[in-house]
Amino acid sequence: MSISGIDASMMGRALALAARGLYTTTPNPRVGCVIASNGEVVGEGWHERAGGPHAEAVALAAAGGRARGATVYVTLEPCAHFGRTPPCADALIASGVARVVAAMRDPNPEAARGGERIAAAGIAFEHGLCADEARELNIGFVSRVTRARPWVRMKIAATLDGRTALADGRSQWITGEAARRDGHAWRARACAILSGIGTVAADDPQLTVRMVDTSRQPLRVLIDSRLDVSSDARMLEGGGALVFCAQALPEKRALLEARGAEVVVLANAAGKVDLPGMLALLAARGVNELHVEAGYKLNGSLVREGCVDEFLIYQNPSFLGDSPQGMVDLREPAALDARAKLDIVSVERIGEDLRVLARPRV
Repeated sequence: MSISGIDASMMGRALALAARGLYTTTPNPRVGCVIASNGEVVGEGWHERAGGPHAEAVALAAAGGRARGATVYVTLEPCAHFGRTPPCADALIASGVARVVAAMRDPNPEAARGGERIAAAGIAFEHGLCADEARELNIGFVSRVTRARPWVRMKIAATLDGRTALADGRSQWITGEAARRDGHAWRARACAILSGIGTVAADDPQLTVRMVDTSRQPLRVLIDSRLDVSSDARMLEGGGALVFCAQALPEKRALLEARGAEVVVLANAAGKVDLPGMLALLAARGVNELHVEAGYKLNGSLVREGCVDEFLIYQNPSFLGDSPQGMVDLREPAALDARAKLDIVSVERIGEDLRVLARPRV
């Protein structure tokens, strides 16, 4: 693949367009498309929401006849199947474009092979330009279609000595307003927000996006083995919450269902909620990214069962001392070399706090 400065610039523009769908495309991927002729953009677009036109269709409509002989830059391989919309590969072939450059191949086997169809029509097809950036933008979609589980991002707000609350559970607010607003932006990009009964009982959170603009609210998910959540809990307001439990408790279940919640009994051998099974069920429902805001005990369970892909940690420049409320409830390893190790993705100052993005070391 021969890459020019124009190619890199155009794909960068396509990625920026794709990012405009960050909060809206679920369960579909975020895709941007630029059509250029002789170094000039003649059409561009992005996929805005499921059921709406794909990025390629929007860009082709904008380009019109100028698409003939042009180069198409798209952040994901054009689809080759009939879903809610016709195949984008066929639309590109019919338009007479001369070259298609995709950042990454489509990991979804139902939609893949668009590149082969385009190449078979005599159109140059290339891929791999800005592939890492495109993959990061759609990391949840890739996880769902390749692993049958969402990308799980665990958000933690803590002091520098790693405490997340006072001993009695009070935690509002450890971090500053700027960090809380940033956390809501990460909530907004997720398909679902997960918490545990301990956090809901202590803080009565809404589990909604409030501090940033969003056109949709993520699914609210609660892990509550014995259905101890109050039917007056704020997370149940408006209906639509999903509650996972480990016991069939008809009376408690009826109270929650009367509030519009859906209750799913999903137990493991230990009589707790089956966490990997929960992830599989959420993926089957189209959840790409799962945002976790829970207490240290549930955090520990998720980590121990290999259910966490990424940690979003906000650290405030303060100490809480001897509080037992830590970040993650994990057993002490037998040796230092056996400790759970992470790779730092980024570190950024957000107001008075530090934001650390890290992933388990593979």
